[in-house]
Amino acid sequence: MNTRNLGKVAVLMGGRSAEREVSLMSGQGVLQALRASGVDAHAFDPAERDLGALKQEQFDRCFIALHGRYGEDGTVQGALELLGIPYTGSGVMASSIAMDKTMTKRVWLAEGLPTPAYVLVKREQLGQVSLEQLIHTLGLPMIVKPAREGSSIGVTKVVSAQELPAALEAAGVCDADILCEQCIVGDEVTCPVLGEGEQTHALPVIRIVAPAGNYDYQNKYFTDDTQYLVPSGLPLAEEKAIEALVVKAYQLLGCRGWGRLDVMIDAKTRQPYLLEINTSPGMTGHSLVPMSAKAAGISYEALCQQLLASASLDHVQEARA
Repeated sequence: MNTRNLGKVAVLMGGRSAEREVSLMSGQGVLQALRASGVDAHAFDPAERDLGALKQEQFDRCFIALHGRYGEDGTVQGALELLGIPYTGSGVMASSIAMDKTMTKRVWLAEGLPTPAYVLVKREQLGQVSLEQLIHTLGLPMIVKPAREGSSIGVTKVVSAQELPAALEAAGVCDADILCEQCIVGDEVTCPVLGEGEQTHALPVIRIVAPAGNYDYQNKYFTDDTQYLVPSGLPLAEEKAIEALVVKAYQLLGCRGWGRLDVMIDAKTRQPYLLEINTSPGMTGHSLVPMSAKAAGISYEALCQQLLASASLDHVQEARA
């Protein structure tokens, strides 16, 4: 690939979300990889600079290394559409839906894809919620999390009824929408997806073995105790079924460029359940998309180049359709 054809590139990192710290780590990794490949790449933090500067300084495309709100939820994508600057990853609608775990589940369930049972609780309704009814509907253990947050922020695995009020409050601090979800007990896996349309394909499945089964923010980014198994060690038929499922889930939401889908496999039935999708996955030293890509023979630098080369705009997609 002739990297000069990619033009002047802004790597968007940092931002204003709760995942700012992780985004800065992702962005620095991407920035260094692109520069090492000969790309004219520059760091750009939307929390510190107005996005209009991207147009004024004549950037040709953006690599979005932002995570969470204002970076992964369709807002920065909409701004870049207005500026006419192609960007990596999914467009406005797919980004917005994918960021909202409840909306994502509704789309998947409408198309018959498996995802754990759930109850949506509004923050203003916390005083009126029947905890007994929640437990009756979803059982224990139960997962309680903000509907529009990432990196396991505000997530609690509720094992006893006594833990439920505090879990709801913790999630409510992060978001007005609180997602209470059936806890699937079994193998935890994740699977990246690259491409768009008929070119969409899954990268190797990664099986995650976290300390005490707790894959939280600390164990995701700041410890070396979590095991990531790729090859996953799952039966080949199970792996292929998961790859087919995540590609379908990604396509249903209208995603493009790249994404990573988290899946739980029920220990008893071996049925895979879709948990959520990340449309701007991490690119840190602990991140899973680069790890899976490496297992497929794609280096970190080559992955960054490939994603940057796929940068596009929604309206260009429509014009081609």
